[in-house]
Amino acid sequence: MTTETKLPFDKGFVSSFSKETGEPAWFAELRLKALDYFEEVPMPRPDKTKIDKWNFTQFNQHVVKSAAYTSLAELPEEVKALVEENKNLYIQRNQTPAFLSLSEDLKAKGVIFTDIFTAAKNHGDILKKYYMTQAINADEHRLTALHAALVNGGAFLYIPKNVEISEPIQAVYVQDDAQANLFNHVIVVADDNSSVTYVENYISTIEESNALANILTEVIANSNAKVQYGAVDYLAKGITTYVNRRGVAGRDARIEWALGLMNEGNTISENTTNLLGDGAYGDTKTVVVGRGEQTQNFTTKVVHFGKHTEGYILKHGVMKDSASSIFNGIGKIEHGASKSNAEQESRVLMLSEKARGDANPILLIDEDDVTAGHAASVGRVDPIQLYYLMSRGIPKKEAERLVIHGFLAPVVNQLPIEGVKKQLTEVIERKVR
Repeated sequence: MTTETKLPFDKGFVSSFSKETGEPAWFAELRLKALDYFEEVPMPRPDKTKIDKWNFTQFNQHVVKSAAYTSLAELPEEVKALVEENKNLYIQRNQTPAFLSLSEDLKAKGVIFTDIFTAAKNHGDILKKYYMTQAINADEHRLTALHAALVNGGAFLYIPKNVEISEPIQAVYVQDDAQANLFNHVIVVADDNSSVTYVENYISTIEESNALANILTEVIANSNAKVQYGAVDYLAKGITTYVNRRGVAGRDARIEWALGLMNEGNTISENTTNLLGDGAYGDTKTVVVGRGEQTQNFTTKVVHFGKHTEGYILKHGVMKDSASSIFNGIGKIEHGASKSNAEQESRVLMLSEKARGDANPILLIDEDDVTAGHAASVGRVDPIQLYYLMSRGIPKKEAERLVIHGFLAPVVNQLPIEGVKKQLTEVIERKVR
């Protein structure tokens, strides 16, 4: 099916939805501007992946009404396994804010953690400062414009100055209706000298859907702040997904990503970290498993603007059946970012003859006094490793499983919540079995 550019919803619909959610005027105005941008800007063009026949715009249901959870006991079993006993938890069911818990201690410290619409109504002065102004703009291309016009879910997390949070904060986005389209917007702001670990899960409890997911995340780490951002995406087969996670790091700030990208449908994923301040640090670890006839494109980018900045990219992917994936790693050092260091490594393991993986390391250097390096490999399971394991009495299939888990472990082990790490391990097991 060729993607049409005409939207099924107009300004009247968008304005009506905005009024229903009680949004402030600035939020509603941005939606309408974004509809105009949609008509003016082009589609994104991910390198080496044709998306002109992918459906990003044609759907019937903008919002699916779902009941909230009165307690965690009502959660589906696969969701219960994720949340454990986390005191700081937000759960969204399709587009409905379904559960929220934030400790009294964090509330007393001024921490804000709520759904995006409550944030717009009750904390609009803070949200407006960051919402699509510093990390992502609505007019970048057609999919960012579409997202800004039709946002129907998401979360806002704000950590005030000098507040360091030791326990993880978690959000779980549950899709249990095949008609639920996700236009989620997530913002994490760590003010000066603060720190936080945020982990999110996208999980479908249905096996197949023809829905769309258009997900944008903005992470802002101000001076000397630290954000650890973990995510496991596991949306159902048939869901076309565009996900863009972008971070901005100020002076001496750190943004660390640990991403498990396990969606079952066609996926375009962008992850960019802009190191704006001197001494800023960015680290991205990504693990991917593709199967069936999936087509996926993963672009990870770290851009150095400040002096003495450090950027690291580590991507490991496994492809099986007829799945194909592009892994683009981009390290860019701008003029003036002296004494900076850009390093990246991409490894792709293919488990079948028809599987395809393409690792493209790119270094763009506009400054002399820097260091940079890259490594990339695409191949099949190492027969020497298999021989070593089999020589110790391990059957071939079990030996392959151990090699794959070992290959993906550098990212899996970075996830800071044990329940989420366990989920990712189980998803990997299910997809490579």
